[in-house]
Amino acid sequence: MVSTLPNPLFQNLIIKLEKVSLTLEGPAGPVNILRELDLSVTSGETVSVVGPSGSGKTSLLMVIAGLEKPSSGLARVDGVELNSLDEDKLSEFRRENVGIVFQNFHLVPTMSALENVALPLEFAGRDDAFSEAKVALHSVGLAKRINHYPRQLSGGEQQRVAIARAFISKPKLLLADEPTGNLDTATSKVVINFLFELAEQQGTTLLLITHDVMIGEKCRREIQISDGQIQKRPVP
Repeated sequence: MVSTLPNPLFQNLIIKLEKVSLTLEGPAGPVNILRELDLSVTSGETVSVVGPSGSGKTSLLMVIAGLEKPSSGLARVDGVELNSLDEDKLSEFRRENVGIVFQNFHLVPTMSALENVALPLEFAGRDDAFSEAKVALHSVGLAKRINHYPRQLSGGEQQRVAIARAFISKPKLLLADEPTGNLDTATSKVVINFLFELAEQQGTTLLLITHDVMIGEKCRREIQISDGQIQKRPVP
């Protein structure tokens, strides 16, 4: 368990970013990706993040996931200041609190659907990893595909495996980066329905990056980002 206790001042906020900036080195020199960005997300919210390509959407998700350390500012998730955690503690914190779904599925090609979904619980030392993985795959309509490998699954099925894996640890926060970006319209609808259903069932906060207006409108709140800054943050 991560030993850092949540700050009681932030118990109702799952995400709290204060003046977060991210500067990365590019071929032509430093590039300002995020610029003194502020963001608050309450536990249980569903929030979409929209903006043009290169606006900083994915970088924002990476900072919230603890996969990128901000150049300046403070990033808190569930009251824990991510800046203060080393790589091992960040990995542990993600495993216990954060689920991530990527556009490109990120499944292990040499593992079956069941083995892919069981991975987070296996890393956590859980004896029930495979029984829970079966339940998770059933919840996304893949009970008959548990022994199939990624190459034997359609794109939509692979993304459902990724969703089952992301939710298996019952994370407090689910981050989804263009989860339907590689799927057709009909398949996208199926995948998104599973994503929102599981978030609602588990009371998981959902932060969703999408270019699809219809998907964005399913969220309670929309955040627009441009040039590394939030342009509009409606009051819920």
